[in-house]
Amino acid sequence: MSESSRVLVVVDPTATQQPAAERAAWFAKKMNASLDLLICDYDQHLSTQEVFDPVLLEKTRVDLLGRYEKRLEELAERFRADGLDVSVSARWDTPLHEGILRQIEALKPAMVVKDTHYHSAIRRAIFSNTDWNLIRKCPVPLLLVKPIDYGKKVKIIAAVDPTHAADKSANMDRIILAAAENIRAVSDGELHVVHAVNDTAAYIMAAEPLGMPLVAPTKELVESLRIQHEKSVDKLLNESTVARENIHVVSGDPREVLVAQAEALYADIVVLGAVARGAIDRLLLGSTAERVLDHLPCDLLIVKAPK
Repeated sequence: MSESSRVLVVVDPTATQQPAAERAAWFAKKMNASLDLLICDYDQHLSTQEVFDPVLLEKTRVDLLGRYEKRLEELAERFRADGLDVSVSARWDTPLHEGILRQIEALKPAMVVKDTHYHSAIRRAIFSNTDWNLIRKCPVPLLLVKPIDYGKKVKIIAAVDPTHAADKSANMDRIILAAAENIRAVSDGELHVVHAVNDTAAYIMAAEPLGMPLVAPTKELVESLRIQHEKSVDKLLNESTVARENIHVVSGDPREVLVAQAEALYADIVVLGAVARGAIDRLLLGSTAERVLDHLPCDLLIVKAPK
């Protein structure tokens, strides 16, 4: 987290329940930070000046933002009664993610909190365009909230990969661990570290000369790969205070491993790093984040390396 003492929450004007606001208030109190409530909205029907009187349209927009501010003030009063310093803001902006980003730039919060919506029929997160763009562009830690209650002992998973190439992403694991440790400290929680050993490398190493079909790797090769990954994790955590039993090196697809470990450990928050260097990286980032969001039973905190 940054040294800022503000938590910004994006409030959904269409929802009756506000899990993101509740979670943001919880974090603000733990962090001794102020809380900023934001509604950012836009309706193209209220921007079609060719059809309606522009003066009437402007009045309608002002009235709508006034109603939003009133709703935010009602929500803020409850949080103020709990001792928090709360401010409110309603913006008319499009695209929505850019309006949110402009508010982030103005306030420079330590964290941005937003809820993740569910489809009532299949109970899966809908990966909205706004979420996707915030994951790509939000310059501060972004907490995507599920409508769940944290346990008495908050459990945090730091998802690391110390075997990646030694480029700018090599520092990401330390950023992930720092963010996870900050949450553990303010919540007096329990920190776990998860790393997935992708067996794809073993299959490639087991292949015959280039052009031949891949064959199943030997047990020795798989075990050798696992030992290498465990050494990399041990090196990463050399100066960490994470308990040995809370370090999980698991074979499998990283996304599937992460979801399975979150379920098995009854995690409350998963901390994931986002690195994007180009168009292909952005596509891969979107695919990974969407798949994780669809299935994680808990909140997802996304962190980035500072520019």
